[in-house]
Amino acid sequence: MKFDQFIDEYQDAIITSTQELIRIKSTEEAAVGDYPFGEGVQKSLEYVLDLGKNLGFETKNVDNYAGYVEIGSGKEMVGVLAHLDVVPEGEGWTYPPYEGKVADGRIYGRGILDDKGPIIMTIYAMKAILDAGIPLNRRIRLILGTNEETNWQGIHYYLKHEEAPTMGFTPDADFPAIHGEKGIMNVLFEKELRENLNDGGVEVLSLSGGLRANMVPERAEATIKSTQAFGHILDAYNKQHAAKLSFDDLGDTTYKLISEGISAHGSTPEAGVNAIAHLLNFLDKLDLQIGDLSNFIRFYSRFIGLETNGESIGCGLEDQESGKLTFNPGVLKLADGKVGLEVNIRYPVTFKDFIVESGITSALDNPFDVTCRTLSHQGPIYMPKDHQLIKTLMGVYKRYTGDPSEPITIGGGTYARACDNVVAFGPLLPGRPELAHQKDEFMCISDFMLVTKIYATALYELAK
Repeated sequence: MKFDQFIDEYQDAIITSTQELIRIKSTEEAAVGDYPFGEGVQKSLEYVLDLGKNLGFETKNVDNYAGYVEIGSGKEMVGVLAHLDVVPEGEGWTYPPYEGKVADGRIYGRGILDDKGPIIMTIYAMKAILDAGIPLNRRIRLILGTNEETNWQGIHYYLKHEEAPTMGFTPDADFPAIHGEKGIMNVLFEKELRENLNDGGVEVLSLSGGLRANMVPERAEATIKSTQAFGHILDAYNKQHAAKLSFDDLGDTTYKLISEGISAHGSTPEAGVNAIAHLLNFLDKLDLQIGDLSNFIRFYSRFIGLETNGESIGCGLEDQESGKLTFNPGVLKLADGKVGLEVNIRYPVTFKDFIVESGITSALDNPFDVTCRTLSHQGPIYMPKDHQLIKTLMGVYKRYTGDPSEPITIGGGTYARACDNVVAFGPLLPGRPELAHQKDEFMCISDFMLVTKIYATALYELAK
């Protein structure tokens, strides 16, 4: 296609724009003045709108909750739904997470895959279509969300005040085209701490771990008081489970326990190592003081433990279309007389949320007196493989890659759920490491350019 030549010529500009956007730390923060999600998210929104305007697009800031850049004319509109916010960077990066370092043919940085890189891909895909001068029957609009990683206020605000696309895709997942996404629930397991028996056992003074429910936690900590030696138990636990637990002696029989894991996206907990799971599982091996907090720890070890599919907690669901349910304990907190654990659940596309909830409720009928409530829920989506949108996207993908794969379903949750006739499409090519929400997030420049060409051709096919 003629678009390919334009995109090759844009390569330096594409890399520079990507680096500049990555350098804006856009983790969601508390509202500041007219900025509902903090200054970083606001700056990233303004950056992309300015870039679109400078490239010749129509642009609009939707009250700082969202924005869009657009080309073409026509009553109908092809939408690309993407988001500017990123999850926290975590620790252990080889290169600074907000630098956009180019090394070994790769661009490193938080958001290069999820979802800043795809925003820049889409911008320059649209620029190629504009420069090619090929007439379109539909407009093409890149819709910019602002807090996708939390509660989607930005995209919901946009859809309340602006036009929904006729059809489209979100560049926030994998290739090939994705025709189904699992249901997503965030639930909170909680126990009030009223009773504790000072019986000489190990006393747990503090517990904490994790950054977001949809991230496998890479670190968790506990402070304990113990007159009993436990180093040998810790060593044995590490050896048995290939875990990474350590402790610091704080004096006066007080110790800080540290559990180190490996972060991963909450939709693929099996790809990481859950620091919270190992911390609580280890504490269960100690002679803890009898009381409500130890009951919570015993409950965790018995009904959750190191599992990632929810079987012991009563929701080990599976279907042929999308596989097993996933269960990610993401945030642990001990405060204000309560201990709480926030868990991110992705359940198969053919099930309903009440089935998940009823399974958990049955498991909670036990002497540990732990409660569970649903904090948020997004139902699954499913589109037949022979839907025209899927067929069009798959045709373009196969043309560029030669990959004969069929459309897939995923555990991730994307803006495809926000409106009708939208599916997830890229940017991660098969066989590439899934590093969204992980340290050293990167994308090869060659892949970046290829996907930009795929997006340009796909947008043209949908809009012509």
